[in-house]
Amino acid sequence: MRTAKKTTAIPAAAAASPAPVDADPDLALSALGPRLKHARMVRSLTLKALADAAGCSESLLSRVERGQVMPSLANLHRLARALDTNVAELTASFAPPMSPVTRASERPVIEFTGLRGKKRGVKLERVIVPIRGQLLQADIHVLEPKAESLEQIAHVGEEMGYVIEGEFELRLGDEVYRLSAGDSFYFSSDVPHSYRNPGKTQTRVLWTNTPATF
Repeated sequence: MRTAKKTTAIPAAAAASPAPVDADPDLALSALGPRLKHARMVRSLTLKALADAAGCSESLLSRVERGQVMPSLANLHRLARALDTNVAELTASFAPPMSPVTRASERPVIEFTGLRGKKRGVKLERVIVPIRGQLLQADIHVLEPKAESLEQIAHVGEEMGYVIEGEFELRLGDEVYRLSAGDSFYFSSDVPHSYRNPGKTQTRVLWTNTPATF
């Protein structure tokens, strides 16, 4: 395993942008359950069939559909793929924007929780409000200290990111790269990838990918 050399970072204060204050992560969770169940039923899939296709337990899927828990990023991605859709279409709770501008206070937020509702310390702020058929996606990934995305995932597409503030560890296959504020990255999405915040303060990463995946 190799750790990439850390590049020169710019001050976090100069790079950081204001966090949204009005967006409610519970909206994404409440939207996910019914949409996931509807998508499953439209495709005539049982709970067990979808759970098997996505590699998760039937009990977890049932709790997600009832709005009791938000699955991990990896599980959510696998569920979306099994339903031939993407995460944005399952979680978007806002109407298509009438303006090309999205205010910081209006960003939709997805916050990931564990089986008992415990926060995982990972959330996504939608920089671009998801619209059906959209090719480009942009989010701010917010990670509390020691939080991580857990399992590696791989899919079609390309991704790039810019570390706004904090420390960030990106795993691509067996390689691990340590980044700081001001550093950026690019990779092909078919490379298995995951990430974590190895630091003691919050990390914020502007992340774009195409086609829309999350």
